[in-house]
Amino acid sequence: MMQVSGEEQRTKVFNSLFSNYVGPTFAVHLWDGWRWHSSENQKPACTIEVLSSDALGLLIENPDEVGLGEAFIRREIDVKGDLFSVFSVGEHVLTRPTTLRQELLQRLAVTFVGVGNLFRKGMRHSLSRDRSAIQHHYDQPFEFYKSWLGKTLTYSCAYFHEAEEPLDSAQEHKIDLICRKLRLQPFEQFLDIGCGWGSLILHAAKEYGAYAQGITLSKEQARVADARIEEAHLTQSCKVELRDYRTLNKVSLPFDKIASVGMFEHVGLKNLPQYFSTVRRVLKPGGTFLNHGIARAHHSPARKSSFIDRYVFPDGELVTLSQALTAAESAGFEVRDVENLREHYDLTLRHWVEELQRHADVVLETVPESTYRIWLLYMAGSAAAFRRGDIELYQTLLSRTDRGQSHLPLTREDWYLPSICDEGIKV
Repeated sequence: MMQVSGEEQRTKVFNSLFSNYVGPTFAVHLWDGWRWHSSENQKPACTIEVLSSDALGLLIENPDEVGLGEAFIRREIDVKGDLFSVFSVGEHVLTRPTTLRQELLQRLAVTFVGVGNLFRKGMRHSLSRDRSAIQHHYDQPFEFYKSWLGKTLTYSCAYFHEAEEPLDSAQEHKIDLICRKLRLQPFEQFLDIGCGWGSLILHAAKEYGAYAQGITLSKEQARVADARIEEAHLTQSCKVELRDYRTLNKVSLPFDKIASVGMFEHVGLKNLPQYFSTVRRVLKPGGTFLNHGIARAHHSPARKSSFIDRYVFPDGELVTLSQALTAAESAGFEVRDVENLREHYDLTLRHWVEELQRHADVVLETVPESTYRIWLLYMAGSAAAFRRGDIELYQTLLSRTDRGQSHLPLTREDWYLPSICDEGIKV
């Protein structure tokens, strides 16, 4: 490991490391009291506390995303102040030129993580392995999610009419916008693939009079959704099943409208043809399908290993918009509308991080501190990625045409008429 001794030598190292840094001002505090500021003339947006020599060596000599994330989980690196600003520092460190030896070490680490993943249940994106990956993330105690998601219990990108809008109303607007884009009607059969804790199907049944069914791979989500349906007295028009989308061909009832919200990221590139063809097969001719999911920007390379893959979303895989649309059209769908909500997800994640920090005492009663720190890091880092434009959030409206007829209006005007949501949160 690199040995750094003496204040003068440390200062030289950090001055060199951040000589062309252009992000928010920050400070570094070491475990022995030594301090360094990126700018003496401005108050730092955040302070990075490096609390061990191992963490200092990782930051200076051989940085990688997983290693820095693990140091944060172990509190060998901590951040005081604006957590979001530290990702500009991380991007600078991780993208600076490296020596050949460092590149070989990083490649070795990527290989190790890839081999480790093979010991999970089955091959990547098999039914059993996808079930295990989903349960790893979503079967956290419900109280953990409830403490920071807000009243709607919606774990996906909100839809803000203005940046200052409260999270609850923005989430309600998103839920209603999906129903509007689908033009959901009373008594229609509606399916939500990856239904979370049931907010969308509850809204569809209560406000639009639809027969709404949700499917999920998370036992905890299904349990909570069932309880919410019972509490809302909607058992006659609303239900949830533990089911993989690939088994939908066993459902005899075709659906008028289908949505998939925040589930698409788990499908994987190789399974896109099966995903879209399965959805189209259970959708009635003339029906519409709204796919709401994160995509990788075309200029952003696919990562072989990342902190999120290892600790948050095992086997999650982001494809580009063009890959998704090609697969949808190849399955027989017609693309009717595409909307990018990238800025909305940045805002959503910032709300979640603030609520998670505000309710830290409650959160730490339900999950270990390591889980709390993992979620803080992944959500703040994701907000930074959305803000940079590395990842995007698309709502794509697809149609299974009926002998060439989409049965859709000529304009989108009805999507933006006064909303029932303006009366307040109802789900």
